This record gives sequence, C-alpha cells and structure tokens, in this order.
Amino acid sequence: MLIDAQFWPFLVAITLLSVTPGVDTLLVIRNTARGGVRDGVLTSLAICCGLFVHAAVSALGISLILLQSAWAFGLLKLAGAAYLIWLGVQALLAARRGRGLPVAGVNSERRALPAWKPLREGLLSNVLNPKTVVFYMAFLPQFIAPGDPALAKSLFLAGVHFVIANIWQVGVALMVGGAGRLLASPAFARWLNGLTGVVLIAFGVRLALERSPG
Repeated sequence: MLIDAQFWPFLVAITLLSVTPGVDTLLVIRNTARGGVRDGVLTSLAICCGLFVHAAVSALGISLILLQSAWAFGLLKLAGAAYLIWLGVQALLAARRGRGLPVAGVNSERRALPAWKPLREGLLSNVLNPKTVVFYMAFLPQFIAPGDPALAKSLFLAGVHFVIANIWQVGVALMVGGAGRLLASPAFARWLNGLTGVVLIAFGVRLALERSPG
C-alpha cells in the first residue's frame, strides 16, 4: 500500500527537510543569480530528477537487507537513526551560528547560458552526491514496511519528494530573482535550521526506539 499511516509523518518530515538550506538550495540560488529564474527552475528540475536514482539504489539495498534477516534490517535502522540525529545536531549548530544564506548581490553579473548547463549541473550535483543516497538509506526504511514492495514504495516517496522539493526550490529561484532578502536574513536561516534540527533528532530517536520486524 503506497499511502498508509506512515505517509503523513513522511510528508511532514520531507517537507521540512526539503526547505532546509543545503547544497541543492545553494546551487539553485547560485544559478538563479548567474542566469536568472529560468536557470534556477531548470537546476531544480534536474536536481529532483536525481532523487529517483537514489530511491532505486536505496530500494535495492533495503530489499537485499530484508531478504537477509530482521536483525540486519534492525541494524540498518539503528545506523539510520544515528545518521538522522547527527544531521539534526548539525542543523542546530548551524542555527546557533545564525548565518544567512549567501545571496547578497544576486542581481549582479547575470548572463544567459544554454539550458543544458543548469540541467547538467543540477543532475550531476544530486546523483554524484553520496550523502543523498546515504540519507535515503537512512530515512526511507522507517516508512517502508517489510511487506511493502520496496522499489515501488521508494519511487512513490521519491515522487512526493520531487514535487515538494521543486515547489520549494522554484520558490527560492523566484525569490532570489526578485530580491533574495528573506533568504539572506540570519533570523530566517536560524529559525529554519533550528526547526529542522529538532525534527531530524526526533525522527532519529523514534527510529532507534522502534521495534524491528519479526
């Protein structure tokens, strides 16, 4: 079943994680600053297409582990919990530093570029980033039950992530294309990082305490 009781917690978590300032957001900001809103939108689409690659790799890994034993699946969950908590701590530290995103002067030095350039940059940035597949391996198992089709469920969840991440990143491109002052605000960055850090740690603790199947 693709939409179950675990879907709604996933929707909340992935929405918060999608709006967390990170490599993808910064690349969209940079390309928008460099080539305008069109380049930012193309970069976002390409980045999010890479999510399906990571989802397929993650599903293969999850399937192999489920075939081995419930103990191995539990071990994966513990490793995932530790990773999520680590990400949460990093986000809280970033909130404590309170630095805004580097968008000052975004309206300068814009120049037209061929469409393939932001598409290539966005796709390669995501697909070649090992942190993304590690994150998917850590995050998706808690929303995939042992009886679920791992590949179909992973691709479905990646599709939801695709939509939400694009909404956020295209919004970022439009904001940067207009002014970018909100994203450059230290207060905004502090609030966003703090909220995300708390959510990541909460999910990590929940994952660690959850009983393994079998």
